[in-house]
Amino acid sequence: MTDIRENNGVLAAVEKRALVWMATRMPRPINSDHLTMLAAAAMVATGAGFWLGPMSAWGVAVVVAGLVVNWFGDSLDGTLARVRNQQRPRYGYYVDHVLDSAGMLLLFGGMALGGYLSPLIALTALVAYYFLCIEVYLATHALGTFRMSFWSIGPTELRIVIAAAAVAVHLVEPHVVLFGSALQPFDLGAIVGAAGLLLAAIRSAVVNTRALYRAEPCRR
Repeated sequence: MTDIRENNGVLAAVEKRALVWMATRMPRPINSDHLTMLAAAAMVATGAGFWLGPMSAWGVAVVVAGLVVNWFGDSLDGTLARVRNQQRPRYGYYVDHVLDSAGMLLLFGGMALGGYLSPLIALTALVAYYFLCIEVYLATHALGTFRMSFWSIGPTELRIVIAAAAVAVHLVEPHVVLFGSALQPFDLGAIVGAAGLLLAAIRSAVVNTRALYRAEPCRR
């Protein structure tokens, strides 16, 4: 699999240089599989941290640490493989995205169980995320370009937003009333985020459909 990775996130350029710097200094016994497993374990810890709830300082600390470690493992595993010329494109692509899908389930599940998100809104946001993932994976197969960011927000920027929001909720404990109903701290952000994910998926689907139609027009 030789897809082109497209990341236009705000921090993408700085992140790429940092990852290459770290990869060239990584001890030889450590390989990309170790980093992938580390990222998966960190996401389990992040979900558990959210489960402890915003009133738990330890829970918030685990969330922030888990997101940092997840970034380290998830972002560096592929870079390490490329720097060492040990690429396994199909294996890496498949395993990474299966674990990412499971990780998001743990993340939203932990938020719902910990009182950061209402269960229905958590489910809605998760479905919107999976819908965008399906579109991205199909586009990767059909067009050969794996798009990692939308509207200048990629996985790294999203991790920063989630970590900052978890800290803010712990310190401020905000409550929002909308249409007479009290919302959980992350609910409004999740509603906006889910709408953004759906719009991004729809827009991307339209653009990709047009590109594929131009490449394979209907013959008369």
